[in-house]
Amino acid sequence: MTHDTESACKACTESNPVQEQTASNGTNKCKKGKRQPKKKGWYDYLWIWPIVFFTLGFFNIMFAWLGMIDFLVPLGFAIFAGNKRFCNRYCGRSRLFDLLGSKLKLSRKKPHPKWMSSSPFRYGFLVFFLTMFGMMIYQTYLVAAGAQSLTEAITLLWAFNVPWEWAYTAGALPEFTAQFAFGFYSLMLSSTILGLIAMAAFRPRSWCAFCPMGTMTQGICKLKKKN
Repeated sequence: MTHDTESACKACTESNPVQEQTASNGTNKCKKGKRQPKKKGWYDYLWIWPIVFFTLGFFNIMFAWLGMIDFLVPLGFAIFAGNKRFCNRYCGRSRLFDLLGSKLKLSRKKPHPKWMSSSPFRYGFLVFFLTMFGMMIYQTYLVAAGAQSLTEAITLLWAFNVPWEWAYTAGALPEFTAQFAFGFYSLMLSSTILGLIAMAAFRPRSWCAFCPMGTMTQGICKLKKKN
């Protein structure tokens, strides 16, 4: 298939995150061998979003609720549109990893191990991720029911509790909403740390190979195509 226009070149990179990563040097290369400048869209600046999110959550944990955007929007694309456009174009974290790894050269840019993108590992990590999410919801329920007091801490990598009490003002909102915020901020921060480790050790967007949201939305897209 030969691409004759710049719009066709752009369509290639939008449909495949791997191709998009190879075009991160600011140019698109068609099969004809001509390099054409890649026009930047507003979504190219979405790497700012995770920085804003974590900064706001550092000072006020209730801003962690904004992270639900990164959960609900990709699911919406998959369920209603049957595609992974959020992952391929609008994911702020993947764009941040690409910026740090490709532009700032903080990545070794080595291929990730095959097991990292294998189905057993991807679905196993998805199950683990959903289990941790379920435990977070359960703790929120316990606080709402008065069976457990609010834990003003975040949990890094699902193992290390870090005090975070300055980020919540008691009485401002129901405690169960704060418990959810602490848990969700922990989940987002832990997964971002894993993504940064994968970025530094392998290619910039190696996190995308086993991202639980990517695995989930891919599964939904496959089910929709069968139906």
